[in-house]
Amino acid sequence: MPASPPGDERRKRRLALVGGSLGNLVEWYDWFVYASFAIYFADSFFPGDNPTTQLMNTAGIFAVGFLMRPVGGWILGRAADRHGRKSALTLTVTMMSVAALLIAVAPTYGQAGYFGALVLLLARLLQGMSIGGEYAASATYLTEASARNRRGLGSSFQYVSMTCGQLLGLGILITLQHTLTTAQLESWGWRIPFLVGALFAVVVFWLRRRLQETDAFREESSASGEDAHDDSTRGTLKALWQYRRQAGLVMALTLGGTVAYYTYTTYLTKYLVGSAGMEKTTATLVSFTALTLFAVLQPFAGMLSDRIGRRPLLITFAVGCTVGTYPIMTALGSASSYWSALGLSLLALVIITGYTSINAAVKAELFPTRVRALGVALPYAIANALFGGTAEYVALWFKNSGHEKMFFWYVSGCALISLVTYVLMPDTRAAALSRAEAEADGEPEREGRAAAPAEAAH
Repeated sequence: MPASPPGDERRKRRLALVGGSLGNLVEWYDWFVYASFAIYFADSFFPGDNPTTQLMNTAGIFAVGFLMRPVGGWILGRAADRHGRKSALTLTVTMMSVAALLIAVAPTYGQAGYFGALVLLLARLLQGMSIGGEYAASATYLTEASARNRRGLGSSFQYVSMTCGQLLGLGILITLQHTLTTAQLESWGWRIPFLVGALFAVVVFWLRRRLQETDAFREESSASGEDAHDDSTRGTLKALWQYRRQAGLVMALTLGGTVAYYTYTTYLTKYLVGSAGMEKTTATLVSFTALTLFAVLQPFAGMLSDRIGRRPLLITFAVGCTVGTYPIMTALGSASSYWSALGLSLLALVIITGYTSINAAVKAELFPTRVRALGVALPYAIANALFGGTAEYVALWFKNSGHEKMFFWYVSGCALISLVTYVLMPDTRAAALSRAEAEADGEPEREGRAAAPAEAAH
């Protein structure tokens, strides 16, 4: 088959970047608007006079989404390895669209009793499964679809789109707060962001249907003879077990990053309000500005990793988070102005960028094609559910017990575990993700040095 002209190849890679990133944006937009608008729809589904109890009920349903992420990672990671990255990406955005629409039209307690809460629960289960699969499918697709010397750059757009999804949800919240009354928001206005999310997902569905499958997956699917693997085991737990050490690496390298990310993103506003005594509007503006600049940083860090390797950035993140969390969080707790809080927040997010910008590429580069999506999905989702999803709860638990600063040491400890992992693991930048890349390295029988089980053990 003749090679595609350079212009066609560039257009294909741009479409892959846009399709993978926009879908990820919509997924995370829908994921976060639930938490953002819960204060307005909690009493619509749970009766009573205690608003805290109502919020706890909606928060419980929110937590169920995290529990479903490993399930989604397993099911959709398997689908991506067996049926293709494109089909998995299309399926995840379809599930998220259905979930958003279910929340948008869910009947209230006054209309249908607890049936509305049941619809809310079903939608959150779908969202959790969708997010669990989306991370792996988009991480694998963005990495495989990028030029070999630009994988760090390509994968960095995963956190660009994730952050933009948060910012979009926050922007819609601010807009509705200024255009509708509180009564209108509690009555029907809270449904608007979910309708918007469902419409966004339809557009992304159409876009993802136009994506081309990655070369790495096509090679794996069409392999024959000595190059072929047992098709029945592709994307299975049995196949993943052969790469259990790499799966353990994914969990360990995710631990510090996910705790730090949720600490300085979703928990930051609550910490500035509850501990620093900052006005809610000021704290929200700090978070919005910091996240915007954080998104801008990701591609630059991704490009840097393509030049110097992945491990230097990961080690810099882990060292900075291990030794810097306590002083940064302590200073944030006494920040008295917008600029001081913004400066400290940006310092923390610059440190975290060493992880967020390249973690998708690193995880994808650890596994061979036949189990890559599942290998990224399942261990990441488990680590995220256990540590990322509980970070805010742990922080509030320490605060409620009168030992708030112990949480800072908890974050540092998680980062320290990841630091040991980064120091001991191989740098994955040079990994060959396809047979064509392996042949270019003069190793036609190998999937890539980082993917080989024996070598990753050292």
